Amino acid sequence: MEISEFIDNLHREGTLFADAVEQADPAGPVPSCPDWSVRDLATHLGTVHRWAAGFIREARTEPVRPPEPPKLSELPDKELAPWLREGHGLLVEALKSAPDDLSCWTFIPAHSPLGFWSRRQAHETAVHRVDAELALGAPLSPTAAAFAADGVDELLCSFYPRGGTPEGFAADPRTVYVRATDVPGAAWTAFLGDPARAERVTEPPAAPDCTYEGTAGDLYLALWNRLPLSDLSLSGDVSVAHRWRELFQP
Repeated sequence: MEISEFIDNLHREGTLFADAVEQADPAGPVPSCPDWSVRDLATHLGTVHRWAAGFIREARTEPVRPPEPPKLSELPDKELAPWLREGHGLLVEALKSAPDDLSCWTFIPAHSPLGFWSRRQAHETAVHRVDAELALGAPLSPTAAAFAADGVDELLCSFYPRGGTPEGFAADPRTVYVRATDVPGAAWTAFLGDPARAERVTEPPAAPDCTYEGTAGDLYLALWNRLPLSDLSLSGDVSVAHRWRELFQP
């Protein structure tokens, strides 16, 4: 996907997120984030958007921890969504106005810092938009198949290896094959062992221990633990899928 496409998705997802928060009870629970209220979810993403915008706008080359969230408990309910929209707008504008050769800190290897931040923030926002819609009890807004497939790629190839080998798989490695049924060529093999790794593939492995199949959108949300595994078609040793879900918490 092109950087401009990620920015477009970020714009859409952030708008939908703020819309859902605006309609939800700020004190209400977030089913997919059991320890959070809607206000906690909003505080997190609004803070992350401002944190990311700072790296881009100021071309920061050293890591800086996200700032302490503001005391949004003191912010009137009607001002929460406008605060989100402001931070989201700052991030979108920072990305749109950044030079192609932007040099700044990133935490996952990427072709360019601008590409990294555009992609990461688009997916960060999309997943939390789902959280907000689940909290609202509203139907989930659809996710474009190509964007969802890219999210699966980022999760498997970038996030999964960073977490290290899931407990128990080092001595008992397994291979998982993941295939999107609605995006040609969107397929991955993940090695649950030491070292943890995953890669996009053109052919399935000879004998995967477990195979995941589903639309790119369903794979995206199930692998991010926002949909149950039962929404996918699992074959082979399905206990591997359930063990991996318990141990790998992106």
